[in-house]
Amino acid sequence: MLIGKVVTFAGVATLAAVGGDWAVQANEAGRYAAMAVLAVFGVMLLSPQLTAIVTRPAVALGNRLSQRAAGQNASVGASLLLGVATGLLWAPCAGPILGLVLTGAALHGANVETTLLLTAYAAGAATSLALAVLVGGRVFAAMKRSLGLGERLRQGLGIAVLAGVAVIALGLDTGLLAGLSYAGTTNIEQSLLNRLRPDTSGATVNRAASTADGQQQTYQSSLPVEGILPPLDGAVEWLNSKPLTVEELRGKVVLVDFWTYSCINCIRTIPYVRAWAEKYRDQGLVVIGVHAPEFAFEKSIDNVKRAVRDFKIGYPVAIDNDFSIWRAFGNSYWPAHYFIDAEGRIRYHHFGEGEYEQSERVIQELLAEAAGGRRPGSGVVKPEAKGAEVAPDFANLQSGEDYIGYMRAANFVSPEGVAADEPRDYTAGKPRLNQWSLAGNWTVGPEQATLNRAGGGITYKFSARDLHLVLGPGAGGRKVRFQVKVDGVSPGPDHGSDIDRGGNGTVSETRLYQLVRHSGEVRERTFEIRFLDPGVEAFVFTFG
Repeated sequence: MLIGKVVTFAGVATLAAVGGDWAVQANEAGRYAAMAVLAVFGVMLLSPQLTAIVTRPAVALGNRLSQRAAGQNASVGASLLLGVATGLLWAPCAGPILGLVLTGAALHGANVETTLLLTAYAAGAATSLALAVLVGGRVFAAMKRSLGLGERLRQGLGIAVLAGVAVIALGLDTGLLAGLSYAGTTNIEQSLLNRLRPDTSGATVNRAASTADGQQQTYQSSLPVEGILPPLDGAVEWLNSKPLTVEELRGKVVLVDFWTYSCINCIRTIPYVRAWAEKYRDQGLVVIGVHAPEFAFEKSIDNVKRAVRDFKIGYPVAIDNDFSIWRAFGNSYWPAHYFIDAEGRIRYHHFGEGEYEQSERVIQELLAEAAGGRRPGSGVVKPEAKGAEVAPDFANLQSGEDYIGYMRAANFVSPEGVAADEPRDYTAGKPRLNQWSLAGNWTVGPEQATLNRAGGGITYKFSARDLHLVLGPGAGGRKVRFQVKVDGVSPGPDHGSDIDRGGNGTVSETRLYQLVRHSGEVRERTFEIRFLDPGVEAFVFTFG
């Protein structure tokens, strides 16, 4: 009986997930249909009477099956039929959890994972019922006592759903999200990361050293020990150096920088890492860049070599295409900085951009600790950054990262919807703030969209000082010419470092291209890029 319940619920809910996914693919019409369905769900959560009306067909079918099962002699088939009836009766009642699962299916597509999640949820509910049957009346009594609380929770969720529908219908959702300062959310994210990865020891480190007159002096550091420098094995190649080992680095202060060359956050930290490497090299600091690719094109060693040369990186770089060093550190972020003392212990870490002064103070403290208290100087570097390396304008940054490949795409509003891995003609649609669209004939793959015929383009409505787009040339490295317009005209003084005032540029290699840099007031603008040649690959939008 319980098996029948689980299978029926998972099957019915999976059909709903498939329908939800179809509604999303229907784009603007699907958006309104989805809002209407959500509104009905919200009212159903508030009103048991409406729930009874809407679910009457399923309940009637469940009752007929239940009566049929009751009329048969006791058998496996009869019990299974009763389970099917129970699943039909129960499916409409699992509103809150079912809503979460179906929302996930709408966002990421109906797939096997959705069905497995629904099956797991149903199995959990069936287990509780089985326990109630085995234990008896006391469990049923406890379950009945919880019904009042469940009803209040149901009503609260109904109010939340209806409020969400109102916000989306009025278009306030995009504005609200855009209004959240990127700087503020970055600080919150960094705080959460530090809490999730706390220091493994709060103990300070004492280090004895000899003074000039031969006396012993103890230097105390405030930095805790977070772990041990893991092996640096597994890189497919090292640039600017022979392969380095933990043993060779003993006695040196080490900064390990995880980066990837098309990541805007990594690009903006490079001037500081480069400056630290130069300033403290003769005082015992070794900087190691670990290049761990996000996209497939970043696995190309020639591409990484070109990026290292373009960024004027002179310190050792390990090409970690297999993520061996990444996994050894237990790392999950780009960029990520790990600071290691002269005895091979991790003493500090920082994820993401910012807090450069604090990071340099850590370097100075570790160098002082290694030297028995002799500090290498109290000043901090102020590197001169150019182009995409310039720090973002957090005060006016209201647009975030948007991927173009279907694996992580969001905010896509071309009316045709995405056709995965097959050519399709797209039209621009009407993007609102932080939405984008394709125009022309494109093939959208998991990581990127590829233009099949000349003349196609991309439109994005954004609000930020800088707009960047990761682009790659056509097959065989064939260059692709393009033209950029902002609010329908050439960017003029607002052009990025990779185009001229007329908005003209060329994609000659796969990397991040800075296409817009506002010279004046930052406000909502419509960005358009049109490609004069076919074959271009577009990967991700980033802003600054």
